[in-house]
Amino acid sequence: MEDKEILEKFANPDSRNLAFNQLIRKYQQKIYWHIRKMVIDHDDADDLTQEVFIKVWKNLENFRQDAQLYTWLYRIATNECLTFLSSKRKKFFLPINDVAAELTEKIDSSPDIDGDEIQLKLQKALLKLPDKQRLVFNMKYYDELKYEEMSEILGTSVGALKASYHHAVKKIEEFIKQD
Repeated sequence: MEDKEILEKFANPDSRNLAFNQLIRKYQQKIYWHIRKMVIDHDDADDLTQEVFIKVWKNLENFRQDAQLYTWLYRIATNECLTFLSSKRKKFFLPINDVAAELTEKIDSSPDIDGDEIQLKLQKALLKLPDKQRLVFNMKYYDELKYEEMSEILGTSVGALKASYHHAVKKIEEFIKQD
């Protein structure tokens, strides 16, 4: 089902639930993995994905359609991730390095995270990046979004995103060479 059709059905009270179920089926996996790459832990990603869709349910009626639906969903998911990571640091009074160390430990101990040694090294390298650089890298590398799409989602210029991605790649390369 196309986004436009989902939005039309959502606008009709009789087909609202059906439309929302279609939206969830279409985007839940993408949103979950977008969040999971940022927060690492399955349970946290699952909870945040639910939070995203609760916000979508409450606000979809007011969606102005001046952006694409998936852009709007990614923006909500991105904001939820950044808020979660920020509150986690504040809650435990952790500097950014300690949160990265905690998430790295989850990579090492989680049966849900598999991959070869290089993939695990990449995941650990990503955790060394500032949240926004990691976000830009994930969106470009894993989600294969174009800079223009990322710009719409993050409200940042294409030039700034290219610079963030470039810096992220350099830092990742340095980390991988160190090991």
